[in-house]
Amino acid sequence: MRWVSNAYLQFLQGQGSGIKMLLEFTKEMPKQATRLTIDFSSLIGPLFFEWVVALLFPVMLTYLVYEKQHKLRTMMKMHGLGNGPYWIIYYAYFLILSTVYLVLFVIFGALIGLNFFKTNDYGIQFVFFFSFINLQIVLSFLAATFFSKVNTAQAIAYLYIFGSGLMAGSLIRNFLEGGKFPRHWITVLEIIPAFSLYRGLYELSQYAIRASETGNPGIQWSDLNDHTNGMRDVMIIIIVEWLVLLPVAYYFDYAASVGNSSGLLSIIKRLLRKNPTWRRIAVNEVADNDVHVEMEKLDIIKERETVDQVLQQRNSGYAVVCDDLKKVYHGKDGNPDKYAVRGLSLALPYGECLGILGPNGAGKSSFISMMIGFSKPTSGNAFVQDFSIHTDMENIYNSMGVCPQNDMLWEMLTGREHLQFYGRLKSLSGSALDLAVEESLRSVNLLLGGAADKQVRKYSGGMKRRLSIAISLIGDAKVVYMDEPSTGLDPASRKSLWTAVKQAKQDRAIILTTHSMEEAEVLCDRLCIMVDGRLQCIGRPKELIARYGGYYVLTMTTSSEFEREVEDLALKLLPNARKVYHLSGTQKYELSKQQVRIADVFMAVENLKRRVEVQAWGLADTTMEDVFVKVATGAQSSDELS
Repeated sequence: MRWVSNAYLQFLQGQGSGIKMLLEFTKEMPKQATRLTIDFSSLIGPLFFEWVVALLFPVMLTYLVYEKQHKLRTMMKMHGLGNGPYWIIYYAYFLILSTVYLVLFVIFGALIGLNFFKTNDYGIQFVFFFSFINLQIVLSFLAATFFSKVNTAQAIAYLYIFGSGLMAGSLIRNFLEGGKFPRHWITVLEIIPAFSLYRGLYELSQYAIRASETGNPGIQWSDLNDHTNGMRDVMIIIIVEWLVLLPVAYYFDYAASVGNSSGLLSIIKRLLRKNPTWRRIAVNEVADNDVHVEMEKLDIIKERETVDQVLQQRNSGYAVVCDDLKKVYHGKDGNPDKYAVRGLSLALPYGECLGILGPNGAGKSSFISMMIGFSKPTSGNAFVQDFSIHTDMENIYNSMGVCPQNDMLWEMLTGREHLQFYGRLKSLSGSALDLAVEESLRSVNLLLGGAADKQVRKYSGGMKRRLSIAISLIGDAKVVYMDEPSTGLDPASRKSLWTAVKQAKQDRAIILTTHSMEEAEVLCDRLCIMVDGRLQCIGRPKELIARYGGYYVLTMTTSSEFEREVEDLALKLLPNARKVYHLSGTQKYELSKQQVRIADVFMAVENLKRRVEVQAWGLADTTMEDVFVKVATGAQSSDELS
């Protein structure tokens, strides 16, 4: 720089002028030091922090709807967990979870140096966040009553969080900073939880920005008296809204759980409906005029007379009484109504196991669903220990055990933890609980290989089934429902199950549906067969076999050219012998026990074997399976003719 300046002076004055510029160094003029003081966390904090706080809402909602979708809550209710304790337990759990989450959130923000948390009073932050998480928990319970699917609840919850956050961030900031929007209307907007949360976070951020600029502390308790400060109004709105919505959410949740329905319209209809009392419910919704009074169904008429006699006594001593129970699934899109159960009447005393047989679609599971509270009867009534399934399901649940057709289990809990949980619901504790759990696990073969301490998600289908059976029998349940309990079990586990059920039915009533005729004969004191929703017969296994199976079954296999000789043999033994099976040389004939002797059959077969080649033959007594096939086939044939 000095050389350039001297060269320029010589050019102007000439080489001999001797004028030079003495420039040794340059230096800036002294000034006060400055640094960037913009607090980005306070500028962008309200919207971002709102999303962080509100993310707890879909977590809690998902948990509640998951239990509802998989009927886990109903399962807990059926083992004695009432709505009040359920609410207290889960409310406390969500409150602890939310409090820990937000305390860590505030501590972390303060540790990394965010003025949003450091400058504002921690007491105000705690009251504001604590009040809002209580409101958020109540909103989760309230919203859960209107959802039945987890995926739907999650999608709508996240859309609500991000959408309402963006809307609140846009409207509240513009209305406050614009100054033209009336403040009382801003207060009205803050009734919406997302808007009140944003307004509180906005006030905290504004005080943090001022604190960073001036060096003064952020919002303090004394600042709440400032009329321009909206924090006090926000906290009042949140607390009042929480206190108002708490009983409303509980009421809607209770109404939905009692009726097992999540629709608002269904809840309103149910609340307006008159409560049925101890009498036969007269509902004319079911037009079932197919009344069959046949001689072979005198057992059903007798059972109905027993029910009528029992209903006239207040303390009947019967465990279960079903009075003309009906269930209709109304058709949609032009489809006809489906009559699942048609006027079923039963009376079941203590110490008895009643087996319900029937083909698929006969109405067995629909009947069980009504009895355990999964669905409401269309008409009729049923009483469990003198409590009506219409009005007293809460009392019924306290003394009921259920093994549903589909396993209702927590994937993350172990088998032992399931039994410990349900055992406590049955008032077991201490050594009595430990003993009951061990006995239950042993009875269903879940102690081998450490299966009892594995998570249920690692169980096979058969192991889950065995655990469901153990849950239904643990404790002192007086009435137990088992819907196809042996499905998917191996022979050894099935035998263990039968032993456990035989021991359990000593002082309780058991209703069991099954497709296994062997299981029905081994376990059940009485059997009834349902076809197309209607009871076809009822009685002890030997009585049914004697009534519907008073015949021998002669089975013979020969080559095709000798089939005529076999037929002649059967007709010679009994002219009215009925052929029930014929395929590729194998024939089956029914021979009345009263008209034929076993010795005559053996003699006739020996004579036939001297003339023709008999590949195989056998004479069998009637089995329960034969009775089932005969009754089911006859009932379906009569329905088709009618």
